[in-house]
Amino acid sequence: MKHSRNDAYMPPALIALALASFCIGTTEFVIMGLLPNVALDLGVTIPQAGLLITGYALGVVIGAPIVAAASIRVPRKTALLGMVGVFVVGNLLCGLAPNYAVLMIARIVTAFCHGAFFGIGSVVAADIVAPTRRASAIALMFGGLTLANVLGVPFGTALGNALGWRSTFLAIVGIGIIAAVAIAAWLPSNLPMNPSNLKSEIRVLGNRHVLLSMLTSVLASASLFAVFTYIAPLLETATALKPSAVTVALLVFGVGLTAGNMAGGRLADWRLMPSLLAVLGALFFVNVAFAFASHAAVWAFVTLFVWGCVTFAVVPLIQMRVVNEAASAPNLAATLNQSAFNLGNASGAWIGGAAIAAGVAYDTLPWLGAAGVLLAFLSAVVSACLSRDRTETTC
Repeated sequence: MKHSRNDAYMPPALIALALASFCIGTTEFVIMGLLPNVALDLGVTIPQAGLLITGYALGVVIGAPIVAAASIRVPRKTALLGMVGVFVVGNLLCGLAPNYAVLMIARIVTAFCHGAFFGIGSVVAADIVAPTRRASAIALMFGGLTLANVLGVPFGTALGNALGWRSTFLAIVGIGIIAAVAIAAWLPSNLPMNPSNLKSEIRVLGNRHVLLSMLTSVLASASLFAVFTYIAPLLETATALKPSAVTVALLVFGVGLTAGNMAGGRLADWRLMPSLLAVLGALFFVNVAFAFASHAAVWAFVTLFVWGCVTFAVVPLIQMRVVNEAASAPNLAATLNQSAFNLGNASGAWIGGAAIAAGVAYDTLPWLGAAGVLLAFLSAVVSACLSRDRTETTC
């Protein structure tokens, strides 16, 4: 693949991938703001409507390896366009769903393409730029996911409240079609494909560094969602914020996610493993700080921004680590790392909920998050110490 003489050049294809990831991220998270509307319209309880979030997460975990395995020999551009096509159809079904069962099925079908798109998309993003910009390219693609939290979710929720929840999914369909057209127009057709098959893709999963990276993904994600799932009641009780102020706080957190994602890409292009260890170490102390800062509004806002920065700086670092270590057969490994993130999401939410049910106060949850980050840090340390690449380890 030829690159521009300017190593900082980022091709338009990355914008197309980022736009698609924006749609996917909005689809995943906007349902949280629409739960009351969905429950009322379909005649179910809010907890039942909440299972639409769980169903989506499980769809990512289960569907990602299936779709990745099925598309191993399919040209990458064709595979990505097919996934966006299924995503568009799934959202159309969500917008037209006559009942709860159809909506659940549509959510799961849509989720099947989530992990595979981000997995294969990250490999493609790394392949179409100069070697010194691979992680930054992955971060740019994931930037669409972070912008979904900053722009897609609040605007999608506002649209759903004004015109009905179905209008949000139909709007996502429109943006998804635009993303498909952009991918078709801008993504090169001659993308390189490794001569791998399902057996070689599975074999690479025996790489201890790939497995340790996935374990780090699960633990880091679980540490986040053990706290973030309950961030609204935490801020309302410990920080005494009004619901309107909580919305602003979440926006601040989302801005932090976006900034951290791009910073993580640059750090990964600089020195990958030392940066990952440093970011995880910082994330531990941010969680500890939040346990105290959550009792003062100003410091809570500051900590939320820093927390957002540090927590999403981890994403491109781990994804790049997986892509590097599984270079001979990266599709399945990079996709399964997305399943690992979502497994961590579901696990963290469950752990945080179990702690609250056991009587743990909301402002104690950051300590739980810190414990999860500590385990993620130890996992990364083991990987660094076992690494054969002496340029990436201090052990």
